[in-house]
Amino acid sequence: MSRKLRQRKHPKLTAFQNRIEGIALYVAIWLFRLIPVDIASALMGMFWRLLAPFNARHKRALHHLENAFPQMSERERENIVRGMWDNLGRVAAETFHIDRLLKQNNRFEADADEIATAVLNGERPCLFVSFHSANWELCVQPAVQKGLVITGVYQALRNPKADEALRSLRQDLYKGGLLSKGHQTARKILSTLKTGGVVAMMGDLRETRGIQVPFFGQMAYANSVPASLARACNVPIVLGRVVRKNGVHFRIEAQAICVPVTQDRQADIKAATAQMHTVFEGWIREHPEQWMWIHKKWAPPGKNAAEKQARKAAVKTGSL
Repeated sequence: MSRKLRQRKHPKLTAFQNRIEGIALYVAIWLFRLIPVDIASALMGMFWRLLAPFNARHKRALHHLENAFPQMSERERENIVRGMWDNLGRVAAETFHIDRLLKQNNRFEADADEIATAVLNGERPCLFVSFHSANWELCVQPAVQKGLVITGVYQALRNPKADEALRSLRQDLYKGGLLSKGHQTARKILSTLKTGGVVAMMGDLRETRGIQVPFFGQMAYANSVPASLARACNVPIVLGRVVRKNGVHFRIEAQAICVPVTQDRQADIKAATAQMHTVFEGWIREHPEQWMWIHKKWAPPGKNAAEKQARKAAVKTGSL
């Protein structure tokens, strides 16, 4: 039974459940904020390293690693995936302290190229695009410290109460607003970029409605929206990554790419999206244990998604 159907049948029950889950999350946030972030991060990382391998996603991550690094031994792949779980556990704990971490400059070091430096100095607009490396939530920390007003794009939680709780922790990150994915969001992003603003979004998630690009020797589904937006607004894409150095200490790197502009719009977008993933792959190879290998990056569309895409294509061609 779909979530929408459950809401139609039991709206009061759904609202009550959302309220309870929201309260539970607020309590969890309060409790975790009582624990020093270094301790909370280490403990959560240890628990996830020990317990997460019993999750079915552990096998998926190992499968993805085997395809990406066929020459790697099973033991090496196992160590990388356990390191991934350790990192994700740390991210979960650090999320509850994210507003505090932003102000602790001693935990960060930044390395930006010429274009990224100009952006950080407020001299030009850009589209920040990061990926799920180390604690990716902190990728915009150097920009926040410089006083840049950033508009963020994110995937909202289904529970509005829980979503509100986590949004409140990120308000210092995205003073330009945190926008949930949707049709209206695209218009707001375009307006922000065209008026000289800065927008941040993730770029490594699987998007079956997007395009396919090479990624670790295989064709992977990629989100073409960042390249499309940057091309339309004539702004550079600044790719960012976070590297966990030691516990709750990070190095943040920024590298700009420019989207080509020719008479073939689709070819330009595909070339820029492929370039983004080439950079991502190189970074992941340096610290494979800090990336989320559980992404279904290479998986084909599911049955429902495939049917929807086929129907849309049929409507466009006039066969329906």
